[in-house]
Amino acid sequence: MRIQSGGYAFIIVAVMASVIIQQPKLVTGQARVPAMFVLGDSLVDVGNNNFLASIARANYLPYGIDLNFRPTGRFSNGMNFIDLLAQLLGISSPPPFADPTTSGSRILGGVNYASAAAGILDESGQNYGDRFSMNRQVLNLGTTLSQLRTMMSPQNLTDYLARSLVILVFGSNDYINNYLMPNLYSSSLRYRPPEFANLLLSQYGRQLLTLYGLGLRKMYITGVAPLGCIPNQRARGVGPPERCVDTVNQILGTFNQGIRSIVDQLNQRLPGAIYVYGNTYGAFGDMLNNPAAYGLSVVDRACCGIGRNQGQITCLPFQNPCPNRSQYLFWDAFHPTQSALSVLVRRAFYGPPNDAYPVNIQQMTLLH
Repeated sequence: MRIQSGGYAFIIVAVMASVIIQQPKLVTGQARVPAMFVLGDSLVDVGNNNFLASIARANYLPYGIDLNFRPTGRFSNGMNFIDLLAQLLGISSPPPFADPTTSGSRILGGVNYASAAAGILDESGQNYGDRFSMNRQVLNLGTTLSQLRTMMSPQNLTDYLARSLVILVFGSNDYINNYLMPNLYSSSLRYRPPEFANLLLSQYGRQLLTLYGLGLRKMYITGVAPLGCIPNQRARGVGPPERCVDTVNQILGTFNQGIRSIVDQLNQRLPGAIYVYGNTYGAFGDMLNNPAAYGLSVVDRACCGIGRNQGQITCLPFQNPCPNRSQYLFWDAFHPTQSALSVLVRRAFYGPPNDAYPVNIQQMTLLH
């Protein structure tokens, strides 16, 4: 089940897999950044949608089953990407912006604005109801910065923002809940795949410049995963049995390559900027093509879901999930398990330039 992107197969390096998996955790309290600000979708949402009129929620069991049976709004069986990254950074996972208690001293370590079903385009994900789109999340970040200005001097704020880390995870919903839903959205009729990707890249690039204008300097921007391999897309039955939907994966190359290009351009143009591209597609490709190297055995169906590939209907309240969750790549129809996320986080934090370009997150925190 070798996945393809633009005709190039991913080559698996088992040695790298073992190195990434065996890296030790950092000692708690060894804070590498003063704060982390998170913008994105359900892959990094820590509960914002709990406070919105949305059906894209994960505030019920079995979500959180491996987080002391505590569903928090994270779309995972346990911790998500941001929680795991926060551990490596030696900081607390930032609280959700929409929570009324996220104010005062609670915002000093950063805030999470991510919202399930959110996209780069305002209309993406509207089939799920309310959500904070990327544009809205940037506005919400501005609200936080206004509060921070009352809490520290201008010079201290400038230094604090320059050393803080921004994580951006967007793009999946612009495809899954927009371009690939022609019955609800007209985008696939109006744009060819490269044109649609360029539309997304144009809007994304503008907001990355906005964040720089606000004083933020260190930004980690993920590409999209091979969406044709998630249970939701496999369950459509449009591809051969036991294979990813290649036609979906093939349209993602322009977007991912474009993000990498934007990173190059902004690093060259903007003084003090440290933009990094996270090769999510490649990391997922490695796990799909060589799961045993990562301790995985099931990559073609969800641990919790209903129907073909357990992906036609995503994880329902109080549904019994698979017992061997650590061996599954996918938790539900759309999202990876905590085990898979641990691999992604370690590759982002410790990995070579093919994983995190031009530097990894660990190196990023040391640059000023």
